[in-house]
Amino acid sequence: MLNPSIIHLNFQGVQRMLAATLFALTALALSLPALAQGKVNPNAAPNDYVQQVADNALEAVKKDQAVRSGDLTSIHKAIDQYVMPYVNFEKTTRLAAGRYWRQATDQQKKDLVEAFKGTLVRTYSGALSKVDQNSSFKMQPFRGDPSADDVVVRSTMTQTNGPEVAIDYRLEKTPQGWKIYDLNVEGIWLIQNYRNQFAQQISQNGIDGLIAALNRSGS
Repeated sequence: MLNPSIIHLNFQGVQRMLAATLFALTALALSLPALAQGKVNPNAAPNDYVQQVADNALEAVKKDQAVRSGDLTSIHKAIDQYVMPYVNFEKTTRLAAGRYWRQATDQQKKDLVEAFKGTLVRTYSGALSKVDQNSSFKMQPFRGDPSADDVVVRSTMTQTNGPEVAIDYRLEKTPQGWKIYDLNVEGIWLIQNYRNQFAQQISQNGIDGLIAALNRSGS
């Protein structure tokens, strides 16, 4: 069986990390209206890019009661349609799987990406209920090299009914512009947190075993 700590993590800091991760991914997935207005430039400075996406996406989340109430159909639809322009979740999954990714077939890779994404959505969809009209993102001063191909953007998420949460975004520069592929919430990187757990499950039950366990979790 899947180690429960993959899904039902038993310490508060990591739970907040995954809850904020789901919020960030879903917020990004809901930023289509901003794109229609031409406000998000994937080739902007890293801080500006994340700020544009976060501001527009947060406003969309505030207006979508179905998403905030945790409706899985609405959340899945939003992510499936709109998250890909901003997040390279295949790279997220590949890095979490580590060396085992090379052993997977093309179909297994596709299934693992979907299973991992589904796990985050199902387990932490309740985090979206914390979004209110006062929720906001504030980017911290950028301290990296803006000409680099891999950078970290630091931000703070504030909300009325919860503590301030520090969120770092790791971005890579692609031919299409910036894409996010990892998140650090209060000192915990998403990929690093899952890597050992994935390796343990794969070594015991294979890649298909991990996929099946993720698909069972949170359902």
